[in-house]
Amino acid sequence: MKALYIVILLTCCNNAWATTYQAAQGDVLRIPAPSSAADLHIKVFGKNWPIYQHQGKNIAWVGIDLKTKAKTYTITWSSKHQHWQDKLEVTKGDFRISHIEVKKSMSTFDQAALKRIRADQNAIKKTYKTVVASSNTWPEMIWPVKGVISTPFAAQRYVNGKPRSAHSGLDIAAPQGTPVLAPLAGKVLLVSDMFLNGPLIAIGHGDGLTSVYAHLHKALVEEGDTLKQGDIFAEVGSTGRSTGP
Repeated sequence: MKALYIVILLTCCNNAWATTYQAAQGDVLRIPAPSSAADLHIKVFGKNWPIYQHQGKNIAWVGIDLKTKAKTYTITWSSKHQHWQDKLEVTKGDFRISHIEVKKSMSTFDQAALKRIRADQNAIKKTYKTVVASSNTWPEMIWPVKGVISTPFAAQRYVNGKPRSAHSGLDIAAPQGTPVLAPLAGKVLLVSDMFLNGPLIAIGHGDGLTSVYAHLHKALVEEGDTLKQGDIFAEVGSTGRSTGP
């Protein structure tokens, strides 16, 4: 009976300081872990999420899919000897509707175009798994370009009147040739001219964070280059499937 009592007591203590996080559909959470254990895992929405080391502490990234139902979910942390639970309240996102008109070759794709689009997507996804040493102090960040947000993230996109996937980026309207600045220090992981995205650059900032810039007029860096926060690495453009710079 005494052993059973101790087990129950430890379990209660692990959950006594549970934290409730709040996020909307489409958000990304950066969560400080309750333990620095090397074998720590985090599970939310029925799947495991990445944990990174930052200044000797574990940090987890959790993404909330646009189609995640608005309700409260359990965050489960676990290591070999302990486990904890936090809560995540997901609220409904407020997403805009976006209509664009483009030439037919940018809305209806033949097999060759689809093959290139898939290859482009795989190249971008590869950068998400590339480990980069971090020199950043979180959460300092600057805007890459000053301008009008012409299409926000997650807007329901209609191309030539037909529904397409939700907008996966954030469009900032600015004059062509406007310098693009690194929002954080990082390493250039990808420089490529893509079918839908035009000239594209991906920068790894460490701790699992990668930022991607598309529809550029010109890339001013090469893969492997290192950037300080505020460095100019590209120019705003209107390339790929774009209706303006």
